[in-house]
Amino acid sequence: MPPSPEPRQKTPQQLVDDLGLYPPYAYDFLQEGLEFTVRKIHSATPAKPKESRHVDGRQLCEGLRELALEKWGRLARTVLNRWNITSTLDFGRIVFALIEVGQMQKTDDDTINDFKNVYDFKSAFESSYRIPSGS
Repeated sequence: MPPSPEPRQKTPQQLVDDLGLYPPYAYDFLQEGLEFTVRKIHSATPAKPKESRHVDGRQLCEGLRELALEKWGRLARTVLNRWNITSTLDFGRIVFALIEVGQMQKTDDDTINDFKNVYDFKSAFESSYRIPSGS
């Protein structure tokens, strides 16, 4: 019997089409947010070979909030809403879709529940936002 073919890696567009909820920009933002969060959390200590640079769901959500506010300021919530991202659970759904196609990794302890109710979007993107002072 011939060996079974390896599972085919999905393209970003196939992932978008399969999930159907979020546009490609949302996936790009998640990946950018992961890099941003890893740098923020782990940049203080130089990476050792084979050392984990993992961030958990809560840390990633906080990093995504910070990055969105940095990029779009008071429009951050509006931009995310246009991408059908209205809660931290939406971040989790995108992350787990990216994990499923091999574009992100998880540990055995990571679950979609890590992304539930991390913060309220209205207060996180509107009430707590402060216009940065110019330097």
